[in-house]
Amino acid sequence: MDNRKAVFAGVDGQSLAGRLELPDGPVVATAVFAHCFTCGKDSVAASRISRELAARGVAVLRFDFTGLGQSDGDFGNTTFTSNVDDLVCAADHLRETAGAPSVLIGHSLGGAAVLAAAHRVPEVRAVVTIGAPADTTHVEHLIGSSTAEIETRGVAEVVLAGRPFRISNDFLADIKQQNQAACIAGLNRALLVMHSPQDDLVGIDNARLIFDSARHSKSFVSLDGADHLLTNRADATYVAEVLAAWASRYLAG
Repeated sequence: MDNRKAVFAGVDGQSLAGRLELPDGPVVATAVFAHCFTCGKDSVAASRISRELAARGVAVLRFDFTGLGQSDGDFGNTTFTSNVDDLVCAADHLRETAGAPSVLIGHSLGGAAVLAAAHRVPEVRAVVTIGAPADTTHVEHLIGSSTAEIETRGVAEVVLAGRPFRISNDFLADIKQQNQAACIAGLNRALLVMHSPQDDLVGIDNARLIFDSARHSKSFVSLDGADHLLTNRADATYVAEVLAAWASRYLAG
């Protein structure tokens, strides 16, 4: 498989870094992968799922949101809305290189982002969420007691997954303004919801809420035994296998 460096401009002109995974043979579909909150394009789930999909003929662009990984910008100045804007810029870049994305895939908060971005990428025919929250305010529980400090001071440093991140009050205000239920109900694309019953970070009830809000065609796949970050290689491989098989129905013609 061909793994290429991808660099493209974000909505404010900042440089965003990505990797484009290309199949050895014909490209049967193209996809954008949005990583989990505070993760990156090289996270276990993003890299393994993208490579497995490439092995099945799907070209995948995975990238770092603004202020994360190798992308420019200050994470402290980002919001959920700016993440959605980054995702649309990634789709624009893919359209100009390997071909317009027919699939959007999002892990955790990246799943919420692809649900919000889908209507801005007209070529998308299918959307996949993996361990995604039904509501963007779900992120608040990760911030915990720091919420009060952020609201008082305007910004605070919060330790997430063992690393410090600056979270602003703009971010908190933005996630409260999102209407994910309306985005899901008006998706007008095939939807695959993948979630583990054992997910202790984003509970399985989120999958039920997403599924109930969506209109057909919609499908649910249980990732029984998997953790939220899909750290077990077998779980990432399973996601890719099922995802590729499911998406093939919506990519013909």
